[in-house]
Amino acid sequence: MTKFNFPFLLILLSLSLPSVGGTIGDLVKREGIYYKKFGDVSFTGKVEGLVQGSFKDGLTEGLWVEYYDNGQVWFKGKYKDGKREDPSLSYYHDVSAQLEQTGTFRNGEKVSD
Repeated sequence: MTKFNFPFLLILLSLSLPSVGGTIGDLVKREGIYYKKFGDVSFTGKVEGLVQGSFKDGLTEGLWVEYYDNGQVWFKGKYKDGKREDPSLSYYHDVSAQLEQTGTFRNGEKVSD
């Protein structure tokens, strides 16, 4: 009869599942691809906190929102295969004014204001 090794099974399953949760600070960028610190498999999953978004195979993917420490939005835009896509907004704040910079991107290149 084979003895069931539950901890070993959990470790095996965790290696095959995509990563979820964490912050951008939990990742490192090597040659344009994001990895979990001390890992060698490109990261797929979501990050939360002041930077919120998703990665697919180590590249930014989908909607991204970044915040200032005070909770105000700093950047909002979409990525596909690690490159900016569609309209995006950047907000710059100082004590007197807020400037909104917009643009539409295709394949990482700005194509219009």
